Amino acid sequence: MSHTPRSIQEVASELHIGAEHFEPYGRGKGKLDLALLTQAPRGKGRLVLVTAINPTPAGEGKTTTSIGIAMGMRRLGKNAVLALREPSLGPVFGVKGGGTGGGKASLTPADDINLHFTGDIHAITTAHNLLSAMIDNSLHFAEVFGDKGRLDSRQITWGRALDMNDRALRNVMVGLGGKAHGVPRAERFDITAASEIMAILALATGPEDLEARLDRVIIGRTESGATLTAKDMGASRAMCAVLRDALKPNLVQTEEGGPAIVHCGPFANIAHGCNSVLATRLAMNLGDYAITEAGFGFDLGGEKFLDIKCRAMGVWPRAVVIVATLRALKMHGGAAVKVCGEPNADALAKGLSHLDKHLENAQAFGLPAVVAINVFPNDTEEEIAMVADAAQKRGVRVGKSWGFGKGGEGTTELAQLVADVVDATDANPPPPKYVYELTDPAEEKIRKIARVVYGAKDVSFTGTAEKDLARARELGFGDAPVCMAKTQLSLSDDPKRAGRPTDFTVAVREVRIAAGAGFLVALTGEMMTMPGLPKIPAARGVSLLPGGKIKGLMQND
Repeated sequence: MSHTPRSIQEVASELHIGAEHFEPYGRGKGKLDLALLTQAPRGKGRLVLVTAINPTPAGEGKTTTSIGIAMGMRRLGKNAVLALREPSLGPVFGVKGGGTGGGKASLTPADDINLHFTGDIHAITTAHNLLSAMIDNSLHFAEVFGDKGRLDSRQITWGRALDMNDRALRNVMVGLGGKAHGVPRAERFDITAASEIMAILALATGPEDLEARLDRVIIGRTESGATLTAKDMGASRAMCAVLRDALKPNLVQTEEGGPAIVHCGPFANIAHGCNSVLATRLAMNLGDYAITEAGFGFDLGGEKFLDIKCRAMGVWPRAVVIVATLRALKMHGGAAVKVCGEPNADALAKGLSHLDKHLENAQAFGLPAVVAINVFPNDTEEEIAMVADAAQKRGVRVGKSWGFGKGGEGTTELAQLVADVVDATDANPPPPKYVYELTDPAEEKIRKIARVVYGAKDVSFTGTAEKDLARARELGFGDAPVCMAKTQLSLSDDPKRAGRPTDFTVAVREVRIAAGAGFLVALTGEMMTMPGLPKIPAARGVSLLPGGKIKGLMQND
């Protein structure tokens, strides 16, 4: 099979997408017309969720495995379409590096996708900050909003956004320099991946729904205590215009020429962690197998994919693939990162309890599961067999992936296993089975997530969080789903507690109303919606080479 990238028009043609529904953006990428969703489905649309154990510094390779499964299915002659998230510049220049897979299981053009791509994230940032600018403009001119009165600078809840890790912007002052330069007030920046505009774009079903969601965005209160929205500001229509092209999903390809739809990039630890509803629907309409991923571990992106996104879409996956590596499991069993690649049956045995919790969660959602072992060169068959034996106790099969080193050739066995599990559900697809009901009180939703998915003993709420929840009920958001902001490094809200923690309480310190997205955001532990850069940022290793190639965007590049 050729490893030379095809023209993007040829990739579109493989999906029977004509020129009238495809807009090229340069040589290797393009936008898909939403009119494709009005056509009869061309595939069977079996949805496959790829998620993982909780990440460790050893790496798991969820995106690499997702791409590998799609490559393997294509080699088997199956119609598989990927639906993945767009990388954020924060991780690209921070710790993680690029988000286009790895080795021979990658997307192309990787440089473009990892940097500016088709400008979607820049458009989201601009739409967010347009509203921010209009808020400060309203303060400057002491605008009166009818019977609601004037905006109170002390009760503004809408911040600013930037697609970069920058801890110095978590708490700032704006409007300094005198009367002509605005009203001084405290302000915050969130990374764009955590912006409500990102969540809105990812959940919108079309232009009309996008504008309606933007209308509902809450920006703060007036001096009389009345709630103000983006619609009150007169900003939502202009924001919708800024997002016109960003609403359209993007088509790229794998290293082996298979189709991949890449759109939106909310983080899973501080947002809902899934690509767009539109991209997933397109993948389901165009493919027999729609391979999509949810960020970080099953406890974060996976839970939100099921409880928030699938509920909103009215769909349910046929199966869940849980990606793991032996070295990551050993870290969950207490091994240090420097030695986790070495054989260590004791550490692996201890770490398997962590994997078992994620398999337990798959059963809680009523989903057939497959464990995908992302194989490293020094992994032993004996230790892989230990994982297979542990999974077998829950009736789960294990497949090995050599996608990083061999591409689709190294993932056909795993791809066939996933296809077999998915195909077996044709006669009786798994019905939706959520962790909580929307009619549950918000506090109970949070407790159910913590107890069922994380394995927590209980949840505690600060006084601020309790007031936030009361405000949410007062404004009519008591029946909204919940998006948990929690560390990705542990099942608990303490990043230092690896493995399968027990007897812990999840602490909720704040709850934000994402009215346009349609959910409540519960911030736990010390989670920040603006990450910081590490001591040695990945940006120090990025450079532009002669001829235009960029070096250092991916780890180990």
